[in-house]
Amino acid sequence: MSSFLSPDSPLSSGPSDSPDSPEAPDSTFALNGAELLTARLLLRPWTDGELAAVLDGARRPHWAADFPADGDRVIAGFTAENPDARGVYGQRQILERDGGRVVGAIGLFWPPRDGSLEFGYGIVPSRRGRGYATEAARALVAFACTAPGVHTVRADVELSNPASGRVLEKSGLVRWSSDDRLARYRLTAPEPAAG
Repeated sequence: MSSFLSPDSPLSSGPSDSPDSPEAPDSTFALNGAELLTARLLLRPWTDGELAAVLDGARRPHWAADFPADGDRVIAGFTAENPDARGVYGQRQILERDGGRVVGAIGLFWPPRDGSLEFGYGIVPSRRGRGYATEAARALVAFACTAPGVHTVRADVELSNPASGRVLEKSGLVRWSSDDRLARYRLTAPEPAAG
């Protein structure tokens, strides 16, 4: 599953997370159980009720007016069908800490393969351009690097969506390869010093 797709893709952060958007706070996060806290966001695992509401087309009062986007529906279906997506290293909703509005989704595609772990995200259109994608991605990448057996965090971006590439670069990933359709980004954690 590609993590960062075209600007119109369901899982895309879209073109609004551009270099002109506000800079997101640094990647510091706090882990509260399975929840990740950043300066402005709460990255919370999906609950059964939230999954059911998205999949059933129900509205919740604490959702942004344009949540869920198509990508959120895709991720809700994936999460409902995959037990690994429900764990601490799985999929999360993105909430604004100020007001508690659900504004998107972000997550790791567990389990890692050969020490490499893919991730993806989506922010609803009404909240783009605020640096939320970068803030959430920085925190999730830092968190992913603490996962057992993980040394590399990666994501693919369609070449037609350079804004997502900039979000990844701001999150510490480096473009390491590409083809005629995709650019591939990764961050590899340094080897621990021998003791």
